[in-house]
Amino acid sequence: MSEPARTADQSAPKPPGLRARMRAAVQAEVVEVAHRLFTEQGFDRTTVDQIAGEVGLSRASLFRYFGTKEEIVLGRLEESGRRIAEALAARPDDERSWEALRRAFDVLTQANEQAPEQTLAYLRMLQETPSLRAGHHEKQMRWQELLVPDIARRLGADPSHPEDTRPGALAAAALACLDVAATAWVACEGTVPLAVLLDRAMGAFTE
Repeated sequence: MSEPARTADQSAPKPPGLRARMRAAVQAEVVEVAHRLFTEQGFDRTTVDQIAGEVGLSRASLFRYFGTKEEIVLGRLEESGRRIAEALAARPDDERSWEALRRAFDVLTQANEQAPEQTLAYLRMLQETPSLRAGHHEKQMRWQELLVPDIARRLGADPSHPEDTRPGALAAAALACLDVAATAWVACEGTVPLAVLLDRAMGAFTE
């Protein structure tokens, strides 16, 4: 084996260990059970003890996987934010920032098309539960932080000059359009595709 090959093998990321895989499996089961109960009973009427009992955990054990009941719902938003940021970074360098942002959101609209009823129930729960709305806002602020660096790169903005507000403004405006589209999608019970509503919302800035 050549030296370069050994180096490549050594630098390759190691797969998650058994403990990490077991933890991820339990978390996925908790999320699945919790979302079923939330859909059937409502978020506020579903207790942590009910969720723990369904998956065979104690209340204390469940809190070792999720710090709060809200985090069971909101945890998936962190992964969504990373996927959007990765999609944005993969867009062509010569594409306008606003268009690149719109296309990056395709990772959400396409996923929603695969399970629209489930996604509608999820978004409805976010919108109707005050504690979840607040947590959702915090998560989206993190999304904005993830998107700004690539937008700044596209604009040729210097990260050391915080007075250049263009990257933050574009990210915030795009996320606001996404929220407006999601709210409208829930209000119309999904009769108009989310992608169409998002096109309309973001298109308002280019008319």
